[in-house]
Amino acid sequence: MFGRVKPLDAILATAEKKSLHRSLGPVQLTLLGVGAIIGTGIFVLTAAAAQKAGPGMMWSFVIAGAVCAVAALCYSELASMVPVSGSAYTYSYAVVGEVLAWMVGWALILEYAVAASAVSVGWSGYFMGLLKSLTGFELPAMLAAGPTWSLTGVDFSSGIINVPAVVVALAVTFLLMLGTKESATFNAILVAIKVAALTMFVILALPVLNTEHFAPFAPNGWFGPAGTSGLGIVGAASSIFFAYVGFDAVSTAAEETKNPQRNVPIGLIGSLALCTVFYLLVAAGAIGAIGAQPTALGTQPGSAEFAAQCSALAAKGSQPLVCSQEALAHVLRAINYTRAGDLIGLAANLALPSVILMMLYGQTRIFFVMARDGLLPEKLATIHPKWKTPHIVTLITGVFVAIAAALLPVGQLADISNSGTLFAFFMVSVAVLILRVRDPKRHRPFRAPLVWVVAPIAIIGCVTLFFNLPVEAMLVLPIWGGIGLVFYFVYGYRKSHVGQGRIEVHEDDEDAPGQPVPPIS
Repeated sequence: MFGRVKPLDAILATAEKKSLHRSLGPVQLTLLGVGAIIGTGIFVLTAAAAQKAGPGMMWSFVIAGAVCAVAALCYSELASMVPVSGSAYTYSYAVVGEVLAWMVGWALILEYAVAASAVSVGWSGYFMGLLKSLTGFELPAMLAAGPTWSLTGVDFSSGIINVPAVVVALAVTFLLMLGTKESATFNAILVAIKVAALTMFVILALPVLNTEHFAPFAPNGWFGPAGTSGLGIVGAASSIFFAYVGFDAVSTAAEETKNPQRNVPIGLIGSLALCTVFYLLVAAGAIGAIGAQPTALGTQPGSAEFAAQCSALAAKGSQPLVCSQEALAHVLRAINYTRAGDLIGLAANLALPSVILMMLYGQTRIFFVMARDGLLPEKLATIHPKWKTPHIVTLITGVFVAIAAALLPVGQLADISNSGTLFAFFMVSVAVLILRVRDPKRHRPFRAPLVWVVAPIAIIGCVTLFFNLPVEAMLVLPIWGGIGLVFYFVYGYRKSHVGQGRIEVHEDDEDAPGQPVPPIS
């Protein structure tokens, strides 16, 4: 069972027999990464991070970015060696075997789909804020937000269904079904809008920075008050970690990339470096302009208690940053740049769909490769004759993303997504070390520097952040994983191509290619 390993050369051969069209270059690939990274953490999660860490969320961005950076180096090495779709799932299949590969793929489903739902909810907040500012119209509260969930039950006082989030999730799903190249071109336009908006925010907010707003710097400390979980600077880092996973989405695009051995590492590391600068500048501007203190110490964002505290403050005519559903637009309006705030809201409305697009893109490609390996029904890997995309699995994914976006708040969705993300990154970091020992002579177009230092740091970082998630989010991974194992042994174990001996090329074959398959023009 654990011995079912799909050789690297067999993975490459399988991909070539039923492959996706290679159309993405280094610039497009970097923009795809920027599109996935910038937006989620800044436009959507700034308020939630402030509730957990206060001004200390500056360190939270640094911590999350540092863990992502070392994980990105591990991803770069494996993605350049195995330029096919599947990301951490494919790498695990080649190194640690089918069962763990299935668990990684199952975790990536949780990562991408829930992250797409989180950004859909964030888009909804900006859309409703802009609509109110420009027209005065507001949807009824019950139709503008989902209920609040906890281990003790469901609270419908905050809302029943988030209608705008459902609409945007389904619209992006339809766009992605039309074609990868068309989606990438659309994404490039949105990235330009997003970067321009954030640049405007920094120019307007930093000049009014008040250093007094940075005190107390860490009201909840590094790990939150005693008896709590998922709070403090490290807890906030755990929550915003998924804002950086755009580089992971880039690696899933390897099979659709021209010259992947060169372009994938460029896209991975370049997008991460560009985005980290924006994260820190924008966070500093938001904190310095109006402050970022929690409503109360020890209160989780998205909880019923937090909603009640924000309602009480609103009744008094006060809306702190942590309570805003459109954090950056709220900051500019609060410092008397009302029209600029509206422009930020408009930019978010135009640009956040690019983040949703990339999360859905990564999710559908994971499904595609798992189906191509026989672990999921092969019908899911069907390519549309005109659009050249896996349209069936894209539609199914989009519907589930819309349902989650309709019923869950953004903070809880982000934490749930991270439980799957951190597990996948942990396995990639382990896989790169195992492969260095097992196959040291294999050609590596990109080699992670100081891998015996970098990979262990990534492993420790992922474990640390996981155990600083809220309890509910930590519990999701074993529960979701248990469901996945049931599905695997009922279907995937019997239908697996590797289990049936259907491996097109073995590494010990005389005619097996010794290098990754060359790029297709």
